[in-house]
Amino acid sequence: MTQKIALATTALMATATLSAPSWAEELKLGVITPPPHVWTKAANHFGELLKEKSGGDLTVVVFPGGQLGAEPEMFQQMQAGILDMGLMTGALTSLREPSIQGWFTPFLMGSVEEAAMAAKTPAAQEMLSNLDKLGLKGLGYSFAGMRHILTTKGTVSGLDDLKGQKIRIVPFPAMKVWWEATGAVPTPVQLPDIYQALQSGLLDGVDIDLDALVGLKFQEVAKGLTLTNHMVFPAVAMMGKAKWDALGPEKQAMVTEAMDETLAWATEMQIEAEKTNLETLKAAIDVTKLENAETVFAEANAAFAEAFGSDPLIKAFQEQVKAAKAAQ
Repeated sequence: MTQKIALATTALMATATLSAPSWAEELKLGVITPPPHVWTKAANHFGELLKEKSGGDLTVVVFPGGQLGAEPEMFQQMQAGILDMGLMTGALTSLREPSIQGWFTPFLMGSVEEAAMAAKTPAAQEMLSNLDKLGLKGLGYSFAGMRHILTTKGTVSGLDDLKGQKIRIVPFPAMKVWWEATGAVPTPVQLPDIYQALQSGLLDGVDIDLDALVGLKFQEVAKGLTLTNHMVFPAVAMMGKAKWDALGPEKQAMVTEAMDETLAWATEMQIEAEKTNLETLKAAIDVTKLENAETVFAEANAAFAEAFGSDPLIKAFQEQVKAAKAAQ
Protein backbone atom coordinates (compact mmCIF):
# COMPACT_ATOMS: atom_id res chain seq x y z
CA MET A 1 0.00 0.00 0.00
CA THR A 2 2.80 2.42 0.94
CA GLN A 3 4.58 1.67 -2.35
CA LYS A 4 1.38 2.40 -4.34
CA ILE A 5 0.96 5.75 -2.60
CA ALA A 6 4.62 6.60 -3.27
CA LEU A 7 4.19 5.80 -6.97
CA ALA A 8 1.03 7.89 -7.12
CA THR A 9 2.85 10.78 -5.44
CA THR A 10 5.62 10.60 -8.06
CA ALA A 11 3.06 10.61 -10.89
CA LEU A 12 1.18 13.56 -9.42
CA MET A 13 4.34 15.60 -8.86
CA ALA A 14 5.59 14.88 -12.37
CA THR A 15 2.30 16.00 -13.88
CA ALA A 16 2.28 19.19 -11.85
CA THR A 17 5.82 20.00 -12.98
CA LEU A 18 5.09 19.48 -16.66
CA SER A 19 1.62 20.93 -17.11
CA ALA A 20 0.67 23.88 -14.92
CA PRO A 21 1.68 27.50 -15.56
CA SER A 22 3.60 28.87 -12.60
CA TRP A 23 0.78 31.28 -11.68
CA ALA A 24 -2.03 28.69 -11.76
CA GLU A 25 -3.05 26.45 -8.91
CA GLU A 26 -3.51 22.94 -10.24
CA LEU A 27 -5.98 20.50 -8.73
CA LYS A 28 -5.51 16.78 -9.31
CA LEU A 29 -8.70 14.71 -9.63
CA GLY A 30 -8.83 10.91 -9.67
CA VAL A 31 -11.65 8.71 -10.98
CA ILE A 32 -11.86 4.93 -11.35
CA THR A 33 -13.86 4.97 -14.60
CA PRO A 34 -12.40 4.89 -18.15
CA PRO A 35 -12.45 7.95 -20.46
CA PRO A 36 -15.81 7.18 -22.18
CA HIS A 37 -17.72 6.90 -18.88
CA VAL A 38 -20.06 9.67 -17.73
CA TRP A 39 -18.05 10.22 -14.55
CA THR A 40 -14.78 10.74 -16.41
CA LYS A 41 -16.56 13.07 -18.81
CA ALA A 42 -17.93 14.95 -15.82
CA ALA A 43 -14.45 15.29 -14.32
CA ASN A 44 -13.12 16.79 -17.56
CA HIS A 45 -16.15 19.08 -17.86
CA PHE A 46 -15.55 20.30 -14.30
CA GLY A 47 -11.96 21.14 -15.18
CA GLU A 48 -13.02 23.19 -18.18
CA LEU A 49 -15.65 25.10 -16.18
CA LEU A 50 -13.34 25.80 -13.24
CA LYS A 51 -10.60 27.11 -15.49
CA GLU A 52 -13.11 29.43 -17.16
CA LYS A 53 -14.66 30.66 -13.91
CA SER A 54 -11.29 31.30 -12.28
CA GLY A 55 -9.76 33.00 -15.31
CA GLY A 56 -7.10 30.29 -15.39
CA ASP A 57 -6.14 30.64 -11.72
CA LEU A 58 -7.48 27.13 -11.00
CA THR A 59 -6.85 24.24 -13.37
CA VAL A 60 -7.63 20.53 -13.09
CA VAL A 61 -5.68 17.47 -14.22
CA VAL A 62 -7.87 14.35 -14.40
CA PHE A 63 -6.44 10.87 -13.77
CA PRO A 64 -9.05 8.41 -15.20
CA GLY A 65 -9.25 4.65 -15.23
CA GLY A 66 -7.67 4.13 -11.81
CA GLN A 67 -4.30 5.50 -12.92
CA LEU A 68 -3.49 6.35 -9.31
CA GLY A 69 -4.66 2.99 -7.96
CA ALA A 70 -7.97 1.53 -6.85
CA GLU A 71 -10.45 3.65 -4.92
CA PRO A 72 -9.14 2.71 -1.45
CA GLU A 73 -5.75 4.11 -2.48
CA MET A 74 -7.33 7.29 -3.83
CA PHE A 75 -9.23 7.81 -0.58
CA GLN A 76 -5.95 7.55 1.32
CA GLN A 77 -4.25 9.92 -1.10
CA MET A 78 -6.96 12.58 -0.59
CA GLN A 79 -6.82 12.21 3.18
CA ALA A 80 -3.02 12.49 3.08
CA GLY A 81 -3.10 15.57 0.84
CA ILE A 82 -1.43 13.81 -2.09
CA LEU A 83 -4.53 13.81 -4.33
CA ASP A 84 -6.77 16.88 -4.25
CA MET A 85 -10.11 15.58 -5.52
CA GLY A 86 -12.01 12.44 -6.49
CA LEU A 87 -15.27 11.31 -8.03
CA MET A 88 -15.70 8.17 -5.96
CA THR A 89 -18.37 5.48 -6.20
CA GLY A 90 -21.06 5.53 -3.53
CA ALA A 91 -20.28 1.85 -3.00
CA LEU A 92 -16.75 2.47 -1.75
CA THR A 93 -17.72 5.70 -0.02
CA SER A 94 -20.35 3.81 1.99
CA LEU A 95 -17.59 1.70 3.54
CA ARG A 96 -16.34 4.92 5.16
CA GLU A 97 -19.64 6.71 5.76
CA PRO A 98 -22.31 4.05 6.41
CA SER A 99 -25.27 6.38 5.83
CA ILE A 100 -24.39 6.39 2.11
CA GLN A 101 -25.84 2.85 2.09
CA GLY A 102 -29.21 4.56 2.03
CA TRP A 103 -28.68 5.46 -1.61
CA PHE A 104 -28.90 1.75 -2.44
CA THR A 105 -32.35 1.27 -0.89
CA PRO A 106 -34.01 -1.05 -3.43
CA PHE A 107 -36.76 0.52 -5.54
CA LEU A 108 -36.59 3.83 -3.67
CA MET A 109 -35.77 5.63 -6.93
CA GLY A 110 -36.81 4.47 -10.37
CA SER A 111 -34.85 6.78 -12.64
CA VAL A 112 -31.87 9.12 -12.88
CA GLU A 113 -34.32 12.03 -12.66
CA GLU A 114 -35.57 10.78 -9.28
CA ALA A 115 -31.99 10.21 -8.10
CA ALA A 116 -31.12 13.82 -8.94
CA MET A 117 -34.16 14.92 -6.94
CA ALA A 118 -33.04 12.74 -4.00
CA ALA A 119 -29.62 14.44 -4.05
CA LYS A 120 -31.30 17.70 -3.02
CA THR A 121 -32.87 16.32 0.16
CA PRO A 122 -31.52 17.50 3.54
CA ALA A 123 -30.56 13.92 4.42
CA ALA A 124 -28.48 13.54 1.25
CA GLN A 125 -26.69 16.79 2.08
CA GLU A 126 -26.08 15.62 5.65
CA MET A 127 -24.43 12.49 4.27
CA LEU A 128 -21.98 14.75 2.42
CA SER A 129 -21.35 16.78 5.58
CA ASN A 130 -20.53 13.58 7.46
CA LEU A 131 -17.48 13.15 5.25
CA ASP A 132 -15.85 16.08 7.07
CA LYS A 133 -14.91 13.82 9.97
CA LEU A 134 -12.98 11.65 7.51
CA GLY A 135 -10.90 14.58 6.28
CA LEU A 136 -13.00 14.92 3.11
CA LYS A 137 -15.26 17.64 1.77
CA GLY A 138 -18.38 16.28 0.02
CA LEU A 139 -19.37 18.35 -3.01
CA GLY A 140 -22.30 16.48 -4.56
CA TYR A 141 -23.56 13.41 -6.38
CA SER A 142 -23.46 12.04 -9.92
CA PHE A 143 -25.26 8.99 -11.32
CA ALA A 144 -24.24 6.22 -13.73
CA GLY A 145 -27.80 5.03 -14.27
CA MET A 146 -30.16 2.48 -12.77
CA ARG A 147 -29.15 -1.12 -12.03
CA HIS A 148 -30.51 -4.03 -14.06
CA ILE A 149 -29.74 -7.74 -14.52
CA LEU A 150 -27.77 -9.02 -17.51
CA THR A 151 -27.67 -12.81 -17.90
CA THR A 152 -26.06 -15.31 -20.23
CA LYS A 153 -29.06 -17.69 -20.50
CA GLY A 154 -31.98 -15.35 -21.16
CA THR A 155 -34.11 -12.91 -19.23
CA VAL A 156 -35.38 -13.19 -15.65
CA SER A 157 -39.08 -13.67 -14.84
CA GLY A 158 -38.73 -14.51 -11.14
CA LEU A 159 -36.43 -15.61 -8.33
CA ASP A 160 -36.35 -19.19 -9.61
CA ASP A 161 -34.31 -17.94 -12.56
CA LEU A 162 -31.69 -16.54 -10.17
CA LYS A 163 -31.34 -19.27 -7.56
CA GLY A 164 -27.80 -20.63 -7.51
CA GLN A 165 -26.75 -18.31 -10.34
CA LYS A 166 -23.36 -16.59 -10.04
CA ILE A 167 -24.17 -12.89 -10.34
CA ARG A 168 -21.39 -10.34 -10.37
CA ILE A 169 -21.85 -7.59 -7.81
CA VAL A 170 -19.83 -4.68 -6.48
CA PRO A 171 -18.66 -6.12 -3.12
CA PHE A 172 -20.10 -3.73 -0.54
CA PRO A 173 -22.70 -4.44 2.16
CA ALA A 174 -25.89 -3.03 0.61
CA MET A 175 -25.59 -4.92 -2.65
CA LYS A 176 -24.26 -8.07 -0.99
CA VAL A 177 -27.14 -8.28 1.51
CA TRP A 178 -29.76 -7.72 -1.18
CA TRP A 179 -28.36 -10.24 -3.64
CA GLU A 180 -27.77 -12.97 -1.03
CA ALA A 181 -31.46 -12.77 -0.14
CA THR A 182 -32.48 -13.46 -3.75
CA GLY A 183 -30.98 -16.96 -3.61
CA ALA A 184 -28.32 -16.07 -6.17
CA VAL A 185 -24.59 -16.37 -5.49
CA PRO A 186 -23.20 -12.81 -5.41
CA THR A 187 -19.74 -12.97 -6.93
CA PRO A 188 -17.19 -10.13 -6.84
CA VAL A 189 -15.24 -9.82 -10.10
CA GLN A 190 -13.16 -6.83 -11.16
CA LEU A 191 -14.83 -4.74 -13.85
CA PRO A 192 -12.16 -5.39 -16.53
CA ASP A 193 -12.55 -9.17 -15.99
CA ILE A 194 -16.34 -9.38 -16.38
CA TYR A 195 -16.38 -9.86 -20.16
CA GLN A 196 -14.18 -12.96 -20.03
CA ALA A 197 -15.99 -14.27 -16.94
CA LEU A 198 -19.33 -14.13 -18.78
CA GLN A 199 -17.81 -15.66 -21.88
CA SER A 200 -16.20 -18.55 -19.98
CA GLY A 201 -19.17 -19.31 -17.73
CA LEU A 202 -17.46 -18.19 -14.55
CA LEU A 203 -20.39 -15.77 -14.23
CA ASP A 204 -24.05 -16.38 -15.08
CA GLY A 205 -24.96 -12.71 -14.93
CA VAL A 206 -24.15 -9.19 -13.80
CA ASP A 207 -25.83 -6.50 -11.72
CA ILE A 208 -25.10 -3.61 -14.08
CA ASP A 209 -26.07 -0.16 -15.33
CA LEU A 210 -26.62 0.41 -19.04
CA ASP A 211 -23.71 2.83 -19.41
CA ALA A 212 -21.13 0.30 -18.25
CA LEU A 213 -22.88 -2.54 -20.10
CA VAL A 214 -22.73 -0.81 -23.49
CA GLY A 215 -19.36 0.82 -22.89
CA LEU A 216 -17.70 -2.52 -22.15
CA LYS A 217 -19.76 -4.44 -24.77
CA PHE A 218 -21.05 -7.09 -22.39
CA GLN A 219 -23.99 -7.64 -24.76
CA GLU A 220 -21.55 -9.58 -26.95
CA VAL A 221 -21.31 -12.36 -24.35
CA ALA A 222 -24.82 -12.35 -22.84
CA LYS A 223 -28.28 -13.19 -24.15
CA GLY A 224 -30.78 -11.36 -21.97
CA LEU A 225 -31.23 -8.05 -20.19
CA THR A 226 -33.97 -7.76 -17.57
CA LEU A 227 -34.89 -4.18 -16.76
CA THR A 228 -35.54 -3.97 -13.03
CA ASN A 229 -34.42 -0.48 -11.92
CA HIS A 230 -33.74 -2.07 -8.54
CA MET A 231 -31.09 0.41 -7.39
CA VAL A 232 -29.44 3.64 -8.38
CA PHE A 233 -25.62 3.82 -8.44
CA PRO A 234 -24.20 7.20 -7.36
CA ALA A 235 -20.74 8.66 -7.23
CA VAL A 236 -19.70 11.25 -4.68
CA ALA A 237 -17.64 14.26 -5.73
CA MET A 238 -15.21 15.20 -2.97
CA MET A 239 -12.03 17.06 -2.09
CA GLY A 240 -9.46 16.52 0.62
CA LYS A 241 -10.57 18.71 3.54
CA ALA A 242 -7.13 20.21 4.10
CA LYS A 243 -6.96 21.25 0.45
CA TRP A 244 -10.49 22.66 0.62
CA ASP A 245 -9.66 24.75 3.68
CA ALA A 246 -6.46 26.01 2.05
CA LEU A 247 -8.33 27.33 -1.01
CA GLY A 248 -10.06 30.09 0.91
CA PRO A 249 -13.63 31.40 0.46
CA GLU A 250 -13.25 32.89 -3.03
CA LYS A 251 -11.79 29.78 -4.64
CA GLN A 252 -14.12 27.52 -2.65
CA ALA A 253 -17.06 29.39 -4.19
CA MET A 254 -15.62 28.87 -7.68
CA VAL A 255 -15.16 25.13 -7.06
CA THR A 256 -18.68 24.78 -5.65
CA GLU A 257 -20.27 26.64 -8.56
CA ALA A 258 -18.32 24.71 -11.19
CA MET A 259 -19.12 21.37 -9.51
CA ASP A 260 -22.84 22.15 -9.14
CA GLU A 261 -23.07 23.03 -12.83
CA THR A 262 -21.05 19.95 -13.78
CA LEU A 263 -23.23 17.53 -11.82
CA ALA A 264 -26.40 19.01 -13.33
CA TRP A 265 -24.83 18.69 -16.79
CA ALA A 266 -23.82 15.07 -16.12
CA THR A 267 -27.34 14.22 -14.95
CA GLU A 268 -28.90 15.56 -18.15
CA MET A 269 -26.31 13.73 -20.23
CA GLN A 270 -27.00 10.47 -18.39
CA ILE A 271 -30.77 10.79 -18.82
CA GLU A 272 -30.24 10.88 -22.59
CA ALA A 273 -27.64 8.11 -22.43
CA GLU A 274 -30.13 5.81 -20.71
CA LYS A 275 -32.37 6.11 -23.78
CA THR A 276 -29.66 5.61 -26.42
CA ASN A 277 -28.03 2.74 -24.51
CA LEU A 278 -31.37 0.95 -24.27
CA GLU A 279 -31.94 1.26 -28.01
CA THR A 280 -28.47 -0.14 -28.66
CA LEU A 281 -29.18 -3.14 -26.44
CA LYS A 282 -32.61 -3.84 -27.90
CA ALA A 283 -30.95 -4.21 -31.28
CA ALA A 284 -28.38 -6.68 -29.92
CA ILE A 285 -30.00 -8.95 -27.30
CA ASP A 286 -33.32 -9.93 -25.75
CA VAL A 287 -34.52 -7.09 -23.50
CA THR A 288 -37.56 -7.35 -21.22
CA LYS A 289 -38.95 -5.31 -18.36
CA LEU A 290 -39.85 -7.10 -15.13
CA GLU A 291 -43.10 -5.25 -14.45
CA ASN A 292 -43.60 -6.47 -10.88
CA ALA A 293 -39.93 -6.31 -9.90
CA GLU A 294 -40.45 -4.77 -6.47
CA THR A 295 -42.86 -7.57 -5.54
CA VAL A 296 -40.63 -10.28 -7.02
CA PHE A 297 -37.72 -9.08 -4.87
CA ALA A 298 -39.79 -8.54 -1.70
CA GLU A 299 -37.62 -10.85 0.44
CA ALA A 300 -34.43 -9.16 -0.70
CA ASN A 301 -35.96 -5.75 -0.04
CA ALA A 302 -36.90 -6.88 3.46
CA ALA A 303 -33.36 -8.13 4.07
CA PHE A 304 -32.00 -4.70 3.12
CA ALA A 305 -34.49 -2.99 5.44
CA GLU A 306 -33.51 -5.26 8.34
CA ALA A 307 -29.79 -4.65 7.78
CA PHE A 308 -29.84 -0.89 7.26
CA GLY A 309 -33.29 0.47 8.15
CA SER A 310 -32.44 1.33 11.75
CA ASP A 311 -29.85 3.97 10.79
CA PRO A 312 -31.57 7.31 11.59
CA LEU A 313 -30.06 9.16 8.64
CA ILE A 314 -30.89 6.36 6.18
CA LYS A 315 -34.45 6.33 7.49
CA ALA A 316 -34.69 10.11 7.12
CA PHE A 317 -33.32 9.89 3.58
CA GLN A 318 -35.86 7.24 2.60
CA GLU A 319 -38.75 9.27 4.04
CA GLN A 320 -37.61 12.50 2.39
CA VAL A 321 -37.20 10.86 -1.02
CA LYS A 322 -40.67 9.31 -0.79
CA ALA A 323 -42.14 12.67 0.19
CA ALA A 324 -40.37 14.44 -2.69
CA LYS A 325 -41.69 11.84 -5.15
CA ALA A 326 -45.23 12.18 -3.78
CA ALA A 327 -45.05 15.96 -4.16
CA GLN A 328 -44.17 15.79 -7.87
